[in-house]
Amino acid sequence: MIKLVITAAGKGTRLLPATKELPKEMMPIFSKIYGNEKVAIPLLQFIFEQMYSIGVRDYCFVVGREKRSIEDHFTPHESYLKEISGNAKNLISNFYKRLNKSHLVWINQNKPLGFGDAVKITEKYIGKNDFILHAGDVTIIGGKKHPMLRLIEIAKKEPSASAILLCKRVSNTKHYGVPKIGVKKTNYFEIDSVEEKPKKPKSNYGILPLYYFKSEIFSALKKTKRGKGNEFQLTDAIQNLIESGKRVIAIVLDNVEDEIDVGTVESYKKSLDISFKKA
Repeated sequence: MIKLVITAAGKGTRLLPATKELPKEMMPIFSKIYGNEKVAIPLLQFIFEQMYSIGVRDYCFVVGREKRSIEDHFTPHESYLKEISGNAKNLISNFYKRLNKSHLVWINQNKPLGFGDAVKITEKYIGKNDFILHAGDVTIIGGKKHPMLRLIEIAKKEPSASAILLCKRVSNTKHYGVPKIGVKKTNYFEIDSVEEKPKKPKSNYGILPLYYFKSEIFSALKKTKRGKGNEFQLTDAIQNLIESGKRVIAIVLDNVEDEIDVGTVESYKKSLDISFKKA
């Protein structure tokens, strides 16, 4: 069974003051994930439910020291169930049942050293296994098959790939890592290089924070120096993979799929509109 790493250690400063006490990954979006009635669900729980639905049962959450509220939310609270009734009780009860059937590991990122560092500290948990990586402040909705399933399927068909990325066409690349596109195949394309938030982008694609990795990414992360924002960038580690002769490929977000992003006020407003409309 494949392991999933979910990073949820960001400060969320662009959503202050809401994120002073509430981690940005716990900001609510809209969903009908449990039935026909729209509900407001924390994004991180929504990601958990999505991954559970595709068969993931082994989760590693990377959190900051101050994010105890996330751990509390993902710990079944049976006495709380006795205080509620009706549909609300069913919602929480179903969530708890899924948690009880899953294995959750918690790793603290003691200092905010970047996305790359958050992944690097999971090495002992992952070992030599392949794994999937999902940022806790972004997800994808829409479409018949979740893109994470497509990443896993491509990994099985292309076992020589050390990393498989998910990309989408973007009009502004300033918030994304950007790939240089190589040979295009039917369901994917080869990646010649990647760069974090480049001033002169080499394509109009942005890399979304959902990935499939072989454990080779950890060796690349150890060679990675601080980059943009004085942080350890995962994009730089992927570039290190490429420069060491490893194969990196990518799939593209479908037209009917939408990115949900709670990183900024603008992206959160857009995400609320999209999730309410699609719920």
